[in-house]
Amino acid sequence: MSDQKPEAEAKTPAETPKPEKNEFYEQLLKLKAEFENYRKRVDRERPEWIQTGRSGLLNKLLPLYDVLLHAHEQVASAEASGPAKEIVKGLELIFKEFTKVFESEGVTPIETVGKPYHYDQHEALGFVETDEWVEGTVVEELQRGYLLNGKVLRPARVRVAKTKQADLKSEPGRTT
Repeated sequence: MSDQKPEAEAKTPAETPKPEKNEFYEQLLKLKAEFENYRKRVDRERPEWIQTGRSGLLNKLLPLYDVLLHAHEQVASAEASGPAKEIVKGLELIFKEFTKVFESEGVTPIETVGKPYHYDQHEALGFVETDEWVEGTVVEELQRGYLLNGKVLRPARVRVAKTKQADLKSEPGRTT
């Protein structure tokens, strides 16, 4: 009887339970499916990342464009002769190049003056009391706004028409 081993000790390594091949195969299939989903998601999101990068770069170029535009207006408003005339020509060439770049990237200016105020395209920086314009109409553009492929890249900063208020003291029957 001493020659017999207990049953627990009698099992050889070949007899111990192993994970089945099916479990590994299922894990492999799950990993493959997860990777395919990841790849598809990245492919879907890539254009958004590119668009975000483009809009960031264009947003950094717009202030430079504004400064050049302001300088052009200042030089062009003075009677340009001699060197000033050459500066105006140079600035106009720069604007042509900016326009080409903006158009190729899908950047367009937002129309403002004379158009109704739109909260998603305009940033109202003040109101102008007037009877010449319908209330809610943009009467002055303080900073040009731009669209990038139809979406607002930078809102236009504007002043909006407001109807004149009658003087409260001059109204009949009104006491103060």
